[in-house]
Amino acid sequence: MAGPDAPDPSAWCIHGTIHREMPSVRVILHCHPPYSTALACLKDPTMLPIDQNTARFFGITAVDTHFGGIADEAAEGRRIASLFGNHSVLLMGNHGVTVTGETVAEAFELLYFFERAAKTLMLAYASGQPLNVMPDALAQKTAEDWLPYRGMAFAHFDYLKSTLDRTDPSYRD
Repeated sequence: MAGPDAPDPSAWCIHGTIHREMPSVRVILHCHPPYSTALACLKDPTMLPIDQNTARFFGITAVDTHFGGIADEAAEGRRIASLFGNHSVLLMGNHGVTVTGETVAEAFELLYFFERAAKTLMLAYASGQPLNVMPDALAQKTAEDWLPYRGMAFAHFDYLKSTLDRTDPSYRD
């Protein structure tokens, strides 16, 4: 942690603790994309299942509404790690989103589609009209119906890498 390439203390606090507390987690991605972050700033930031894409996250998203500032203490790292439980996504209130996965491709796919789902939900909220939220049973069925598509993450990620190979292969260095 004292070296010139040491990770950011808050990143170490969160990522390091999640890896220690949840050894099955292989990949953690955390960022502050605009729609996910806007959703995280709502009093109730629940990813409501209003379409098939938002329903994809039904039952796999935990919500943390207890933002305590920049996470730089061990206790905060443990608290955040404990919130994941059996979820793959953590919407961090007043902060951003963190996803976990077995591979980079799967974690990236979750992160990408969570941001797309957050965009849909935030646009629906912006209309001012009442939301047509799916019943839990339908949302659960829709989330389960996404499971056979899980392998598409690898094809999508391979496509992204092939695009980078053509435009800027320096990422491989």
